[in-house]
Amino acid sequence: MQRYERYYRSLFAVALAINSSLDFKEVLLTVTLKATEALEVKGCSLRLLDRTEKQLLPSASYGLSQKYMRKGSVEVEKSGVDREALAGNSVYIADVTTDERFQYKEQAREEGIVSLLVLPLKAQKHNIGVLRFYSERPREFDADEQEFARSVAALSAVALDNARLYQTLKRDYETQTSFEYRIFED
Repeated sequence: MQRYERYYRSLFAVALAINSSLDFKEVLLTVTLKATEALEVKGCSLRLLDRTEKQLLPSASYGLSQKYMRKGSVEVEKSGVDREALAGNSVYIADVTTDERFQYKEQAREEGIVSLLVLPLKAQKHNIGVLRFYSERPREFDADEQEFARSVAALSAVALDNARLYQTLKRDYETQTSFEYRIFED
């Protein structure tokens, strides 16, 4: 399959997942799977900021071991690569084992990760997390690959924002319904 056809099919699969499921975990797993396949990388992960906006928590991944994903917290203050991404920049690292911005060099070496591309996730102008692409060999990501990755990041942010809005509406509806039920019981 040609490169652009892979990109198109992957973006279409991601858009379908976003449009057809309210289960954001399922959507994020589809995102990481399809993005990994399209860019032909070792893996992809999606990390979201916690409530304090000080840590990035693992939310979905494909192609990476559980051990690697559970290696420890990714603290924004200690991770130069994530600080740059959360400032709105795409960040490329040729070799994570030698770059000072990368927090877990030894774990990356054990996992077989060499190159990395990190993109910000923004929803309504607010940082919500990062999308990371991992390569097991030295690799540069060309302009088309970076554009595809930015498209996936944008769709992911939309999916996350939709899921958040759905949960808020559901909670409000349940609260309202519970309140009305109590009124009629009295």
